[in-house]
Amino acid sequence: MTEPLIALLSLAWLLWIALVAVGLILERRSPTATLAWLLALLFMPYFGFLVYLLFGPRRLHRRRRRYGRARARLIQSTHHLRPGYTPSGFPTAGLERQLARLLERLGQGALSPATAVTVLESGDACFQALETAIVAAQHHVHLEYYLWQPDRVGTRLRDLLIEKARAGIAVRLLLDPMGSNRISRRFLQPLRDAGGMTAWFNPLRLRRLRPNHVNFRTHRKIVVCDGRIGFIGGINVSDAHSTRCSGVTAWRDTHLRIEGEPVHRLHFIFLEDWYFATDHAPFQPEFFPQFPPHSAGPWLQIVESGPDNDRYAIAQCFFAAISGAQRQVLLSTPYFVPNEALNMALRSAALRGVEVKLLTPKRSDSRLVTAAAHSYYDELISAGVLIHQYGPPMLHTKLLVIDERIAAIGSANFDHRSLALNFEVVAVLYDAGLAIRLARSFSADLRQAQRYVKPGRRASLGQRLAEATARLLSPLL
Repeated sequence: MTEPLIALLSLAWLLWIALVAVGLILERRSPTATLAWLLALLFMPYFGFLVYLLFGPRRLHRRRRRYGRARARLIQSTHHLRPGYTPSGFPTAGLERQLARLLERLGQGALSPATAVTVLESGDACFQALETAIVAAQHHVHLEYYLWQPDRVGTRLRDLLIEKARAGIAVRLLLDPMGSNRISRRFLQPLRDAGGMTAWFNPLRLRRLRPNHVNFRTHRKIVVCDGRIGFIGGINVSDAHSTRCSGVTAWRDTHLRIEGEPVHRLHFIFLEDWYFATDHAPFQPEFFPQFPPHSAGPWLQIVESGPDNDRYAIAQCFFAAISGAQRQVLLSTPYFVPNEALNMALRSAALRGVEVKLLTPKRSDSRLVTAAAHSYYDELISAGVLIHQYGPPMLHTKLLVIDERIAAIGSANFDHRSLALNFEVVAVLYDAGLAIRLARSFSADLRQAQRYVKPGRRASLGQRLAEATARLLSPLL
């Protein structure tokens, strides 16, 4: 290869890097994430370019347009519903009021009272409640999952959906192709033959692979039956969550069963995602039934976030809740890779005298994430944060409890991917009874965990380098 050609190729490469750098800067990511991508492109030119092509771009203009159309039609179809509640009995001041106002201003909807909220503290309890609700459904069953396995649990639920579809019940199943990559067309075909509908969220097509198709996943776990009963939390459809199927190695996780007005918001989110995946969705009023007036039950807000919206509502919710805590912060997460703001919020809370307890897996299913998490531990402990490591088995619960007054539970992990890249959904509970119940569940998990203490001896150079590298890559995780 001649020197002029080499010089020309080098110049072209530098120009390409400059254009990508301009694009990264205009996307207004955090400085850490921007620098991480730039360093990856500079020092790993070919591999870094491939990784960026698949995982880097964050433009979702087409999705925003689709969401806009879906939201407009959904608003029209729900005009018959009662307007937002005047929160009678809800605190007029304090953290509850401030957090609720923040989420309303972030477009997350008004407070609404649930008829009932049930905490499901195991996969088996969740699957039993799901089966009961699906069997009782009279009009529709809508499901959205990141991970659905064709194992015993997944096959049993699929067969139950087949029975409902044959009985004339509208069944819609939305899956993520990366999380549910073991699901085949053959597995879903009996459901389609019975009249059920299935769709893939951001499907991967090699013939016309687009960058955003790889990176942006729905990590949500949503089930809505008849517009009246909803499920939200961290439990996927898999034998891994079932003690009956996996024994003592079953993942520790938590889910919620909700009845009442908050289900409308949960259903709204599902139908937006279904519309994005299929270009059509049911907008008839019967998918949003009215509820008879009743005394206010547990107050809820359903909070969603994704890369199509730069408000990052779940991240802001977590930050505001931790920053406003007066006595106690309990945080359980399988993947702990906080951004700078959330890391600072935890440390600041501990330094001002708030009891901050963090529960993570001793070993998660990602060695890179585990190494990145460990890189934060020493500075958190120095600030007074108490860290405990659970398991084995794997801890998969995503839970935040503030002062035994407010709790948040859903699909979002405490990491960059969940809070900035994935489509997630969380239920914020403004109810002391439920918050105390979840705090006790957290304490029970602590009894199955070990306190993390700073190593007596300095870690080996290899371990420190591995953790530092994982932390450097954390904005890319």
